[in-house]
Amino acid sequence: MTTPQRDRSRPINESLVFDLPLSWAGYRINKMCNSLTSPENRATYQADEDAYLEAYGLSPEQKALVLARDFGGLLDAGANIYFLLKLGVVTGNGLYRMGASMRGETYEQFLATRNDHGAV
Repeated sequence: MTTPQRDRSRPINESLVFDLPLSWAGYRINKMCNSLTSPENRATYQADEDAYLEAYGLSPEQKALVLARDFGGLLDAGANIYFLLKLGVVTGNGLYRMGASMRGETYEQFLATRNDHGAV
């Protein structure tokens, strides 16, 4: 039995496709987030967030998204979820808090939709 092939040229309804134009749009956000793998950079970020964002050349709109912890907006602006996870950890926003933000829900509302209600 063969598995039917999905037409990968058509996006999934209501999904954001991380393509080359979106990747270029989010390049500076992703570069900044990726830099947070270094303990020294995390400390520098936490000491002066505004200066850190400025050093990576984020636009005022991008900076506003980061400062608001608008993870859905950051995805729309070209951030890659794997890089955003680094930002989430540094800012005290684990995966479930980020998921709640992306869905426009409170953390508690989001947890209520999970199978393991005690998960953080």
